[in-house]
Amino acid sequence: MVKSAERTVRLLEVFGSSPARLSLSDLHRVTGYPRSSLHQLVQTLVALRWLEPGPDGLSYSVGPHALLTGTAYLDRDPAVPLAIRQLDALEKELGYTCHFARLDERNVIYLATKETHEVRHVLSRIGRQLPAHATALGQAMLADRSSAELDVLYDGAELEPLTQRTITDLDELRAELDRIRERGYAIEAEQNSADISCVAATVPYRIPATDAISCSLPLAAASEQEVARVGEAVVRHAAELASALRRAGVR
Repeated sequence: MVKSAERTVRLLEVFGSSPARLSLSDLHRVTGYPRSSLHQLVQTLVALRWLEPGPDGLSYSVGPHALLTGTAYLDRDPAVPLAIRQLDALEKELGYTCHFARLDERNVIYLATKETHEVRHVLSRIGRQLPAHATALGQAMLADRSSAELDVLYDGAELEPLTQRTITDLDELRAELDRIRERGYAIEAEQNSADISCVAATVPYRIPATDAISCSLPLAAASEQEVARVGEAVVRHAAELASALRRAGVR
């Protein structure tokens, strides 16, 4: 692997996961790369508009060319248009914000969102990623993995806490995955966002599942009866999406 290319990609991933601008000192602390190398890489990325400097000229954030490349992935993925159509139908039926995401190793990447017209304080996450263990979407897809596959995936990994309610113990996660397999869909409450509960199911057109859809609802509305209603609808729409993808030849 070419070291400079690896470092460039790593830098872009660090910027992509950061909610704030980063200085060279921040990058050095996170990556451990030499400051001289960081300065050269950052200046090159700024010149190519993959990064842009802040008003102080000492900190940086993702630039417009990173967005162009990211949207190109969405534009070329044949599953996304069909997923958007299904999310529209699901949001219309339930009245909650809905998401379509894909498993990427130990993370989920959000590829589409249909926001409810009502203000629910649920932000669109298109193009963002979250740890799979902290989301209903990710847990639903992890439940489609065997015990041996989970061993490989989480070998030596720590489960990062995003809130006080995030599952951070692997045995606890395995127990939750067993419950998901029995129930048929995943449920999480405030494991990545305060005051939000989420219900998710896999889109069963690949084995093991790579995609899932979900609904986010206010925690105050997440009664046992409402969660069951949402769960039934999510499973049904996930199956409809899988059928549409197969008919379109998407594998």
